[in-house]
Amino acid sequence: MAAAEGRRHAGGQRVIIVDRALEKREAQGKPIRVGMIGAGFMGRGVANQIINSVPGMRLVAVSNRHLAGAVRAYQEAGQEPVTVDSLNALEDAVRAGTPAVTEDAALLCACGGIDALIDVTGDVEFGAWVTLEAIAHGKHLISMNAELDATVGPLLRRKADAAGVILTAADGDQPGVQMNLYRFVKSIGLTPLVCGNIKGLQDPYRTPTTQQSFAEKWGQNPYMVTSFADGTKISFEQAIVANGTGMSIEKRGMRGADFAGHVDELTRMYDVEALRALGGVVDYTVGSRPGPGVFVLATHDDPKQRHYLNLYKLGEGPLYSFYTPYHLCHFEVPLTVARAVLFGDAALQPLGAPTVEVVTTAKTDLRAGDTVDALGGYLSYGQCETAAITREQRLLPMGLAEGSVLRWDVPKDAVLTYDDVTLPEGRVAVRLRAEQDALFADQIGSGQVISV
Repeated sequence: MAAAEGRRHAGGQRVIIVDRALEKREAQGKPIRVGMIGAGFMGRGVANQIINSVPGMRLVAVSNRHLAGAVRAYQEAGQEPVTVDSLNALEDAVRAGTPAVTEDAALLCACGGIDALIDVTGDVEFGAWVTLEAIAHGKHLISMNAELDATVGPLLRRKADAAGVILTAADGDQPGVQMNLYRFVKSIGLTPLVCGNIKGLQDPYRTPTTQQSFAEKWGQNPYMVTSFADGTKISFEQAIVANGTGMSIEKRGMRGADFAGHVDELTRMYDVEALRALGGVVDYTVGSRPGPGVFVLATHDDPKQRHYLNLYKLGEGPLYSFYTPYHLCHFEVPLTVARAVLFGDAALQPLGAPTVEVVTTAKTDLRAGDTVDALGGYLSYGQCETAAITREQRLLPMGLAEGSVLRWDVPKDAVLTYDDVTLPEGRVAVRLRAEQDALFADQIGSGQVISV
């Protein structure tokens, strides 16, 4: 029997050590110096959080493709930055304790006075370039770019490891919250079998037009908002959780049940042995409580411990429900910076070869000559698929789809393959993906290397 509806499991709370370590750095006058790349809606939240709520950390520089966005991020947090256009000028500003802004992200990557970078771009191609630059200059990088991570994260993690730096997803967003909960559940002796995300809406045919008013209400990008509504974003998020835990999926697109009850009731809806056979799965539900949180369903092999779990009101098993009833996005990102810089700990990163990919699916009937637009656009949406099937069927990773040109007509809801499109030339992400496919060729499916 599942635990009573509405009871909160406190399992997601981490042991708090980061706050004390940051207070110590503040007292020593040795704050962690952070550079941020991207100053959109989420970036401005991160900036405000670091500047006004995190002792022992300084946001020393912000890069944005439009300088006004970087300036706005500082001004909204109560600081007035200087503009720099050279590495020397940036280094001088950091030494002087003067916040700096620039349109040149390469300056932040090369700046010796910066300890760690945060990527808040959400752009696969630019994010790939930034990550390579950060690694080349020995910078820890905290990524809020699940799209990039799900596309070439396993390869980039290898490169970061070789350079002795931490490349990690962030606390606060659902993948990081799930991983913290997963680690807690494992740490008390249970075996996690489902890592789940709670959504409020799922409609693969939403477009920037249908989401325009919501985006305007919250000051967000309509394409980004649409990527949440059409399932693309949650596919990227659950893929990186799968790749960070070794889990898989039950089917293409995940189960994704519409379920208005409490997540505790989900313990009755999965077959434990089927979950074990898959090595656990990532999933999501729509409309469940407590939204918009995350959950982990786990089992315990020791009957004595199951007796205690029942005593503690988690039910009789075989699955037990643990959840965090919220995700606080930008509020927790500085904690990830501190984990990486002070403890060498990553919130979430791929274990090795990918287990789950995100594949490109036609949102409408596509015609020869169509150019696939941005994520959360009018022409495509993303779905989770196993890495083995993705390789075997030559399915097109969603992170590479933007800018691809259709070679022939493709019907609505069909999953695109590499053969269906001509990829843009000269893309860093395309090159990295080919390198990743070759690197893990013997570990995924048939071992066939994708040629692009």
